[in-house]
Amino acid sequence: MTEQVAIIDALRTPFCRAGGVYKDIDADDLGAQVVKELMARTGFPKDQVEYLIFGNVLQPSHAANIARVIAVKAGLPISIPAHTVNRNCASGMEAITEAAELISTGKADAIIAGGTESMSNSPILFSRSMRDFLLRMSKAKTWTKRLSNLMSFRLSMLKPQMPELADPLCGLNMGQTAELLSRDLHVTRAEQDLFALSSQQRASEAMKKGFFDEEIVPILLPPQFNLFQKVDDGIRGDQSLELLSNLKPVFDRYTGSVTAGTSSQITDGAAALLLVSESKANALRITPKGFIRDYIYVGLDPSRMGLGPAIAIGKLLEKTSYKLSDFDLIEINEAFAAQVLACEKGMASVEFSKKYLNKDEAIGIIDPNRLNVNGGAISLGHPLGASGARLVLTLLHELRRRKKRLGLAALCVGGGQGAAVIVEAIL
Repeated sequence: MTEQVAIIDALRTPFCRAGGVYKDIDADDLGAQVVKELMARTGFPKDQVEYLIFGNVLQPSHAANIARVIAVKAGLPISIPAHTVNRNCASGMEAITEAAELISTGKADAIIAGGTESMSNSPILFSRSMRDFLLRMSKAKTWTKRLSNLMSFRLSMLKPQMPELADPLCGLNMGQTAELLSRDLHVTRAEQDLFALSSQQRASEAMKKGFFDEEIVPILLPPQFNLFQKVDDGIRGDQSLELLSNLKPVFDRYTGSVTAGTSSQITDGAAALLLVSESKANALRITPKGFIRDYIYVGLDPSRMGLGPAIAIGKLLEKTSYKLSDFDLIEINEAFAAQVLACEKGMASVEFSKKYLNKDEAIGIIDPNRLNVNGGAISLGHPLGASGARLVLTLLHELRRRKKRLGLAALCVGGGQGAAVIVEAIL
């Protein structure tokens, strides 16, 4: 028997710029705070949670299997197992869909799923020569050997290996892949600037109207712990087309079009959802806020990874027999304005559909009034492990606020993948 996968509630931290107010908060602590608040708000019995699954990309060295650390720090019973997933930018979504798979097949009835990322605390590695030097030093048993090893030290060994969001498969960083898409799909600089401005304006308006309040958990800030962070701090309410148009390309300085203003922000944050089987919700007399209806993951050329949402959406529609026009709201992660716009153009193109889906009709045209209606990663930020979960929970809350039913969340994935999830809201 296939169980329906219900969403009881879904929360996130404010998303804040890396190196800012969260710089002294580790990813496990961000995750633990949001899970703890999720349990408090739902009142769901802790001893009836059967599993915790969390996504994380930049795995912290102090918290191997960060999901287990989060579960214990959040006060869940020590008997509840937990594991971490890493599908790059889709890690938070992967956690949700793994949980959905376990519930739908009857292997569990209640799971907490989400994602967390502290990009402020990205691991910085020593060079290989420095690692070898330290290893030899640790193994040296006599002062003679230690002195001999010290003589081999060079200042150049101290040069760190800084984290870089580059794809080992195609040798390009994510911004360079966005540049390729802007050329392939003829996305202009003007179109990118307008899209980025819309993201900022929509997010600013949503924040002013309190649309995010229901989904956000205020975070107590160190070191005094006397102030709460209550809002996303990357939203630029004063953004203008003039300011955006004056920015220089970042990833291709001479012929490129992708700027810092049209790229997602490097951000810290966490998100979590409580998923249960429909029968469990009925037994506990809990009314769900929504359901996970279906999902899909796809693979594609890593150098065109930004097209992942378009291909995933196309294949998910084919799998479910939905049309693009059936969805009241759509969330596509704004890794880059060029990337989202390329997906829009691709989905409207018969040639794109023939190439990637082997079909003779276009996927469909996205109504801009249904897409990322409260902004996206350009304005809110993109904490890698959390973004996939954030898309789903933001979509669910906005569907309910608008009294709409059906939503679609999708995102691109470094390494050449795409993901899409269908969410149904209960009004």
